[in-house]
Amino acid sequence: MTISRRGLIGLAGAGIAVAGVGTAAGVLAAGDQPAPAPRADTATPVPFRGDHQAGIITPAQDRMHFVAFDVTTRDRADLIDLLKDWTAAAERMTAGHEATEGGAVGGVAEAPPSDTGEALDLPASALTLTIGFGPSLFDDRFGLAARRPEALVDLPHFPGDDLDPKRSGGDICVQACANDPQVAVHAIRNLARIGFGKVAVRWSQLGFGRTSSTSTAQATPRNLFGFKDGTNNLKAEDPAGLQDHVWVADGPEWMVGGSYLVARRIRMHIEIWDRTSLREQEEVVGRAKGTGAPLGQDAEFDAVDLHVRGAGGVPLIPEDSHIRLASAENLGGVRILRRGYNFTDGSDGFGHLDAGLFFVCFNKDTRKQFVPMQTALSGKDRMMEYLEHTGSGHFACPPGLRPGAYWGESLFA
Repeated sequence: MTISRRGLIGLAGAGIAVAGVGTAAGVLAAGDQPAPAPRADTATPVPFRGDHQAGIITPAQDRMHFVAFDVTTRDRADLIDLLKDWTAAAERMTAGHEATEGGAVGGVAEAPPSDTGEALDLPASALTLTIGFGPSLFDDRFGLAARRPEALVDLPHFPGDDLDPKRSGGDICVQACANDPQVAVHAIRNLARIGFGKVAVRWSQLGFGRTSSTSTAQATPRNLFGFKDGTNNLKAEDPAGLQDHVWVADGPEWMVGGSYLVARRIRMHIEIWDRTSLREQEEVVGRAKGTGAPLGQDAEFDAVDLHVRGAGGVPLIPEDSHIRLASAENLGGVRILRRGYNFTDGSDGFGHLDAGLFFVCFNKDTRKQFVPMQTALSGKDRMMEYLEHTGSGHFACPPGLRPGAYWGESLFA
């Protein structure tokens, strides 16, 4: 008997499709109302299948568990079988069920359970599972070399990078987001269990407290520096912006409708920041700490004016401030969809917190979006004095699944 952890919670009303995405026009006519925001209620399941993978424009949940796997089998058929098993488990777990039929207590008592059980009795918690394939998967092991997208580049070494190889790269990534940390951890734990003997965890990261909003229905959160983060992020209700900056339109057919995920583990030197004056903090960021307003403006969502000047003609938003260097105006129109989380991983052994931002973004071509953005920031941003990039990954996330399809089917076809 299948054990459900969503109880009597229905599936009705859980749709997340955004009207207009994928249309030729991709814009709202005058007087039209924006498409309703996708739902991310605490208990309501998020549909697993659709035009795009869930967990990208889904309203950002409260918690995240990100994992990168190395594929240990060299058998193509084994890998395909694993992706099929993962797909079945992922669809069950995102619907609020255990990973497999029988689950934690319904199987043979003399055998290990086929579900670890820590999510029994918990609701679906808006769990989403998003898969991506790293550059290293496209070697000679599985016959995929010719199918590697040109946009799936090995990220360059940026100034100030101090990357730990044990926290970087990976053949496959899975991003689990949920409104309950135990639900997210349960999902990744069970995918790793199912993959035993075929994949091994290379690195993982837990995140709490989203640092961006992906829906206009969400308030802007704050990062561990205490500033509102992601005010100008792309939103689910902007289908034209998503078409322009997030969804792949060119390249291999198996990636059309997908997106490229960049993950960066960014340690914040919190103790140094906490001894910095409020004025300098605001000049580093380019916003008021309390309201989130751009310097020179009154409210958070006032347009950033990079040309407003104060006494003596000095720009109110400094030339080396974060929001100036990351702005679309400074980058020739470049934008990305951010989906990051705060993290704290204890202390470093020297009395300093190992804490910061687990930055995740989605873009349609990392070469033309994230790379020039990070190049500008790493070379000139005054905030870099307080940051250290310690982990990195780049993954191709295919489009969503049609009924009956499995993760990666279009890649391996």
